[in-house]
Amino acid sequence: MKPRRWNWYVWAGFIVCLIALASYFFIFARFSVTRDVPWVNFLLFGMGAAFLFFGLKRAYGEPPQYRGRIAGPILSLLSFFALGFFCFLIFYQTRQLPASAGAPRIGHKAPEFVLLDANNKAVSLSSLLSTPLANPQAPPKGVLLVFYRGYW
Repeated sequence: MKPRRWNWYVWAGFIVCLIALASYFFIFARFSVTRDVPWVNFLLFGMGAAFLFFGLKRAYGEPPQYRGRIAGPILSLLSFFALGFFCFLIFYQTRQLPASAGAPRIGHKAPEFVLLDANNKAVSLSSLLSTPLANPQAPPKGVLLVFYRGYW
């Protein structure tokens, strides 16, 4: 009788799921671009789940040839708990952060500020409100502020 072979799919899936959980805390949470929606971590969890699925299919489909009928469900359950903990942190805990007390609300007047435009000229909110940009004869209407993340 041939000895059963090691089912590396199960172990690879578990390790990828652990990497997905740990990488958010040690790598992706440090960069503001990846903090909004951690797509890379969800992709890693999906890849780990695929490895676990094929490993369990292999362990239960060909039990005389491959190992993993005991370790497979245990590692799958641990990986599922890791994904659940990750989703709890991302979707629930981040919503529990307190709102900023000093932030302007919708409809409130923005505080005075001075920023640099694309040509490195200082532009203030009062100068934007006092002189219209497109037509000098038209009265100023207001300013629409759009905030987005960008690095330049």
